[in-house]
Amino acid sequence: MKKNGKIVVLGDGGWGTTLSVLLCRKGFPVTLWSPFKDYALYLARYRTNPRYLQGIPIPRSLNITADISCLEGAGLVVAAVPSKYLRNVLMRGRDFVAPLTPVVSVIKGIEDHTLMRMTEVIREVWASKRIVVLSGPTIAQEVARGIPSTAVVSSSDAEGMRKAQDLFMSPAFRIYTNPDTVGVELGGSLKNVIAIACGISDGLGFGTNAKAAIVARGLAEISRLGAAMGAKRDTFAGIAGLGDLVTTCFNPLSRNHSVGERIGKGESVKHILASMKMVAEGVLTTKSACGLARKFGVSMPISQEIYNVLFKHTHPRTAVRNLMERKKKSEGA
Repeated sequence: MKKNGKIVVLGDGGWGTTLSVLLCRKGFPVTLWSPFKDYALYLARYRTNPRYLQGIPIPRSLNITADISCLEGAGLVVAAVPSKYLRNVLMRGRDFVAPLTPVVSVIKGIEDHTLMRMTEVIREVWASKRIVVLSGPTIAQEVARGIPSTAVVSSSDAEGMRKAQDLFMSPAFRIYTNPDTVGVELGGSLKNVIAIACGISDGLGFGTNAKAAIVARGLAEISRLGAAMGAKRDTFAGIAGLGDLVTTCFNPLSRNHSVGERIGKGESVKHILASMKMVAEGVLTTKSACGLARKFGVSMPISQEIYNVLFKHTHPRTAVRNLMERKKKSEGA
């Protein structure tokens, strides 16, 4: 990516704003697109994002707009909108983006009704030929504050992957490469389901034994599904797998952990979601995970019980009992 090539970041959430600030600090011309005109004007005027990234100043060099035509002439697009809105945003912007325009997806989710990964949605709507995934244990607030963090870029295009590595690498943000796009996308998406489970465990007052079991067995079922879908098992032991899983399950800033914790303390799912300003991707991803498990014939008992809690009104303690009283089995089975 050349320093004079315009970068457009789609999405004014915490992660989209963080990456916009990071790239501006590196001297790139960046435009941040917000879906809300009033909020775009607020961001442009006050140079802070109190809704999604409180306390982080936004550089004056960052252009902010709600006009989707800002995509025209972009040398690179970073897709950072919640997964359930991605297709609609892509449809709005498809007349302004050429198939050869590089796209970096930083979205951790699976489209609910199609069970498509985000790169598959981008490829379908924009006919994009150059897509890279950026994923990993990246709490936006920590990256924006310059706290040492790591992530992985993934693509079948080796050159595009290397360029994305160079683009996002900074002294406090180390980027690795991994060509296993299926594994990287699944690891970043499915860990949110397990984070809800860990949050429920904490909300119920359980200890570290329970949480360790959820993380270990959660990783096992994520790896099983990934292998069935063609991913490499080693990917799930890396930054985009175990690394991201640990961060999301243990960090109090994790939206998905917070949702689970509030459920464990007795709040209704409906009330929790209505009170949140930001999207907890794990809720819809739970549906997708169970859909993929059925499609590929893979056992995912934790994901299924979280689905039952979220959508079938199963009491969390009943879900725990169902998991603990399953038929005996080998750990490797």
